[in-house]
Amino acid sequence: MNHFIAVSDLSSGEVQDLLDLAIRLKKEYFEKGNPPLFKGKVLGMIFQKPSLRTRVSFDMAMRHMGGDALYLSPNEIGLGQRESIADVARVLSGYVHALMARVFQHEHILELAKWSSIPVVNALSDYNHPCQAMGDALTIQEKFGKAKGLNVTFVGDGNNVAVSMMHISAKLGWNFTIANPEGYDLNPKAVEIAKSIAKETGSRLNFLRDPHEAVKGAQVIYTDTWTSMGQEEETAKREKVFPPYQVNAKLVGEADKDVIVMHCLPAHRNHELTDDVADGPHSMIFPQAHNRLHAQKAILARLFDVA
Repeated sequence: MNHFIAVSDLSSGEVQDLLDLAIRLKKEYFEKGNPPLFKGKVLGMIFQKPSLRTRVSFDMAMRHMGGDALYLSPNEIGLGQRESIADVARVLSGYVHALMARVFQHEHILELAKWSSIPVVNALSDYNHPCQAMGDALTIQEKFGKAKGLNVTFVGDGNNVAVSMMHISAKLGWNFTIANPEGYDLNPKAVEIAKSIAKETGSRLNFLRDPHEAVKGAQVIYTDTWTSMGQEEETAKREKVFPPYQVNAKLVGEADKDVIVMHCLPAHRNHELTDDVADGPHSMIFPQAHNRLHAQKAILARLFDVA
């Protein structure tokens, strides 16, 4: 890989290779610690949006593997405002060995990758969230193995997390269903990409309105906040639309008996996800958060070509 921009850029084999490597690096970390394969490497971390998991997981991934990470705040760069994205990419390419960027506009990630002579990792954009999807897929495979035909249901807004979950499900041969209110559909281009992938892997895609229909037979129920960062002015409107899509005990009870419940966090508890589900026996929200660390080690290892 030259960059890690979208799950859809990779073949199914490349996605599974990353997951296999993440499993190995995680096992190795807990048994004896990871070897310093990133020694001498520095990851530049560009943030337009704040984050707990993204910042800490990437920073610790570099430390676990013997490297270092450099946090660059919004005020320090002013990406595309204080200085052009092309200039930022070319300057940082001479200072660090890879860039991770968490941005509002997906075009900013694409522009960074265009002008950078070092690897660029998409740590979230308004279009997708591929690092989250890798950690999620790692969590799902740890629970259910590599079996194809798994039923993954996303309940809520057709946002960037849903896009990457749809794409990685299609890549791995899982069936992906989303239930969302009218007007909050998935990106049409992302859907067309998923349909193309599904033709190759045999994955089934279902686009529904009724969450109760959507969770029938689901082994995975995934939800996310009703209002993403950058949409705060829509909060009042969305809180009137989304309550029927709350993941609560009743909805979970309609799924497979071994269903796991996932959320990328931060969660607005008792909005999209009730406390009893978030802290209940089906919840995987904290293991999936922790798996971001190991999935991102694998991504960086492939980009640095050291594992």
